[in-house]
Amino acid sequence: MGAIRQFSERLWAGADEQPFLQFYGLEEYAPGLAFVSSFGNVIALDTAEGLVLVDTSSFLTAPVVHAAVRGWSQRPLHTAIYTHGHVDHVMGVRAFEDEARPAGAAPARVIAHEAVAARFDRYRLTAGYNGIINGRQFGAAGIAWPTDYRYPDQVYRRDLTVRVGGETLELHHARGETDDHTWLWLPERRALCTGDLFIWASPNCGNPQKVQRYPREWAAALRSMETLGAELLLPGHGPPIEGEARVREALSSAAELLEILHDGTVARMNQGAPLDTILAEVRAPARLLERPWLRPTYDEPEFIVRNTWRLYGGWWDGDPARLKPARDAQIAAEVAALAGGAARLAARATELSLAGDHALACHLAEWAGRAAPDDPSIRAARAAVYQRRAGAETSLMARSIYRSAAEG
Repeated sequence: MGAIRQFSERLWAGADEQPFLQFYGLEEYAPGLAFVSSFGNVIALDTAEGLVLVDTSSFLTAPVVHAAVRGWSQRPLHTAIYTHGHVDHVMGVRAFEDEARPAGAAPARVIAHEAVAARFDRYRLTAGYNGIINGRQFGAAGIAWPTDYRYPDQVYRRDLTVRVGGETLELHHARGETDDHTWLWLPERRALCTGDLFIWASPNCGNPQKVQRYPREWAAALRSMETLGAELLLPGHGPPIEGEARVREALSSAAELLEILHDGTVARMNQGAPLDTILAEVRAPARLLERPWLRPTYDEPEFIVRNTWRLYGGWWDGDPARLKPARDAQIAAEVAALAGGAARLAARATELSLAGDHALACHLAEWAGRAAPDDPSIRAARAAVYQRRAGAETSLMARSIYRSAAEG
């Protein structure tokens, strides 16, 4: 059993390991089918007409992925399929095309959903913002956001079947983590390529710094995959899952989690509940979050509830004071004055933080910091409150934002 398969077995058994940050290289899962473990996995098919790649890795890992594939096959790249337009999945085509150009070989064919091009255009428009938020999210400040993309040559809208060298690839569109997502069914191999519709974590369906996600359609896509009888699940992040029963369990439980959060939120919206009430009442069942592949280690259920509200209800949360609010600094100054000064707020924030009431402590610490931004003792108290909150969080997204606040 290879390193990737061993890793998958450990995760399924409940090992406390991070699925996203492991690079185990390339492992062949069947003749002509290889899986490259990276930050943004790559699935490779070695066919008589050339290589087919499902996703192509990030701009940071593309050279390593290219070397891994070339250690397995020397065939030219025939077709690359993007499961979606996130930069950890679409930046590796150039390495294969650059090596083919001196030999006069034809460029690769890139296939993706029709919305991928619009995503690339948006990324170029907002490169500065994306650099900032991703630097914060992954603790990698200073890495420039890419603006040079390999756009698709062939696009589709709902479904598309292509054949390359005897391999059948059925492409299906589903809005989920993105509006441009593709999942693939390889019928001869009984294999699913899910992209980021499955990532060995609670679905990334609520990211607080990113654009809209689609929980209902995401769950429906997982239910569609569940009916196929797949024997191999090849995800966008984390290792493959083998065995029809395991694949079905993984897909079904992920769909159920999304359905519970989505349906609970919408039911309360239909009753007129404000977002604050919905956040207090809609919870993911522990029996699901305890599954090794649904732990809230990256995104988390509370963010999915917020994202569902945004999808149907817009940006206003139902509190009339927050429709056209006073500026944060004004509110902070007034609260500090009522409390007897920013130092009183900071001291109470520290008490609450040490007692484990991190949410309320952060409000008070933030008001204290905004009311007295030049006071070093208050800045230190605020930083300590956010550091303690970061240490209490399970999801990378929340942890990274709170750590960034502590350092700011």
